[in-house]
Amino acid sequence: MSTDFLWVEEYRPKTIDDCILPQSLKTLFQSFIDKGEISNMLFSGTPGVGKTTVAKALCEQMNCDWIMINGSEEGGIDVLRNKIKNFASTVSLSGGKKVVILDEADYLNPQSTQPALRGCVEEFHKNCQFILTCNFKNRIIEPLHSRFSNIEFRINNKDKPKLAAQLFERARFILAEQDIAYQRAVIAELVNKHFPDNRKLINELQRYSVAGTIDAGVLVNISDENLKSLTGHLKGKEFGEMRKWVVNNLDNDPVKIFRKIYDSLNTTLQPETIPHAILIIADYQYKSAFVADQEINLVACLTAIMSQVKLDRKSVV
Repeated sequence: MSTDFLWVEEYRPKTIDDCILPQSLKTLFQSFIDKGEISNMLFSGTPGVGKTTVAKALCEQMNCDWIMINGSEEGGIDVLRNKIKNFASTVSLSGGKKVVILDEADYLNPQSTQPALRGCVEEFHKNCQFILTCNFKNRIIEPLHSRFSNIEFRINNKDKPKLAAQLFERARFILAEQDIAYQRAVIAELVNKHFPDNRKLINELQRYSVAGTIDAGVLVNISDENLKSLTGHLKGKEFGEMRKWVVNNLDNDPVKIFRKIYDSLNTTLQPETIPHAILIIADYQYKSAFVADQEINLVACLTAIMSQVKLDRKSVV
């Protein structure tokens, strides 16, 4: 078993054909490669769906000279401007097209950094193209939207079974390469849990693989008794114990955790506070599809419930 590299990088697809995408998107990207043309593009979609992988694959297959900038880590105006200027103001030594991939562009400040980026796009448009990736396209300012072709990584219901099957086979291939024993039904359940977040699935497989085998022990369910302990921590405003509960239950699908908490509201909360609790749960359940850290998101949700709603003191939980 390899422990030197992150599997998500080691097994990142190198070509568009190897990417797990709807056929319509594959055809579109392949047409760019066949024509040898690349324009300013904005890739939007949920985390782990393949936006960054496609951007890299396009540049490699078109023999572009490219750099990657992470908007969440290198989003300062000066850093961004200097990196882009140093790269885009020179001619490619290989004679290929120059491309800046700006990952997580929705993290850039819309009042300062994004307008500065628009200036860079205009200044270097003759020598360099830009590919932006984002989870929330509504966080990208309109002047940038109007200068980019917006390509949405959306998977419709018709495509889901086929693409999930491809992800299942990709997972089996990785585990075979790493000599990890596994139960097919467990891998199928993990695919069903994380799809279409390819990155999350592969990261979880690597985490579980430390034991040398992946079996039903990784599939944890939330029992009623387990939920009782959580509610007791909320009732007693025991933040430390609540956080421990979250850590111990993170192997569950976040959506199922939120649903389980929602189903318990009638027996755990005073009636007049239930509507407010529902709004809190709905807000954080929505965020769970996009956040990078599920632990922080769930702890934040439970902290809001603990501090803003009243638990039924007659309840056992």
